[in-house]
Amino acid sequence: MYMNSYVVVAIFLILGVLLPIAALTIGRWLRPNKPVEEKYTTYESGNEPVGEGQVRFNIRYYLFALMFVIFDVETVFLYPWAVAYKQLGLFALVEMCIFVGLLLVGLLYAWKKKVLQWNSI
Repeated sequence: MYMNSYVVVAIFLILGVLLPIAALTIGRWLRPNKPVEEKYTTYESGNEPVGEGQVRFNIRYYLFALMFVIFDVETVFLYPWAVAYKQLGLFALVEMCIFVGLLLVGLLYAWKKKVLQWNSI
């Protein structure tokens, strides 16, 4: 019985490796292949690239996105807790208050560091 578990895992590992290899190989055989010089350029449209390819973005974009993700994940944890609040009892209430308190500390820290202020460059 114990050995059967390893056999199932081994089968899944083998299939997980072989199926993508088979799909990519069959795709390579079936796709049209007409290499020309234009396809090796940066843009197939024929336009020559002008300027630099890297654009600098303001770090505030990333900070706002990170703050959004943090508080979005908070709602993922709060919703099931609110639905099952009656069955969980006082212990869950204390735990959730600690969780929300930590998030509030993070928000106050970001506010103090002026992460939430948007200034144009």
